[in-house]
Amino acid sequence: MRIISGRHRGRKLHEPQGQGIRPTSDRARESLFNILMHASFCPPLHGAKVMDVFAGTGAVGFEALSRGAAHVTFVEKSQKSLDLLRRNISLLKAEDETVILATSAHTLPKATQPMDLVFMDPPYQRDLAVPALLSLINQGWLKAGTVLVLETAADESPDIPSTLKLETIRKSGETAMHFMTYVPAP
Repeated sequence: MRIISGRHRGRKLHEPQGQGIRPTSDRARESLFNILMHASFCPPLHGAKVMDVFAGTGAVGFEALSRGAAHVTFVEKSQKSLDLLRRNISLLKAEDETVILATSAHTLPKATQPMDLVFMDPPYQRDLAVPALLSLINQGWLKAGTVLVLETAADESPDIPSTLKLETIRKSGETAMHFMTYVPAP
């Protein structure tokens, strides 16, 4: 598992041992960022405030940081994943550009400022996406135009809240990526 592009290009991240964590593959991350770079609905990554929810190893958030994001907030509750995140932050010397919220994605604290881009990769087939989406919305982590990318199993169809506009879905093998923008209720 390595950083694909940007200032940390080629750097290998610490990887999980065993089956408890499912990191987004190098190929899937490359595809994800190619879509974001060329999508008309996506703001520039350079200088963006990014959130990586159900962060695991943090690979997606670190990829965003490497490609020019100003700051990444990682959300993770698993102690095993938190240990990996801390090790990877130290490896990349990214302490000043990152923060970890060691909490459930369903019980986020009030936002200090909204994000520009949010990645969510909850465990598949466990109905965790919608409560996390609602927590993001209700706690003020999203603003008009925030782009949210939700990774699910290809056969999952989460009931997306009406304030999230589905821009596109990209499927590859057993994975689907739902690209959405936040449109606040009037």
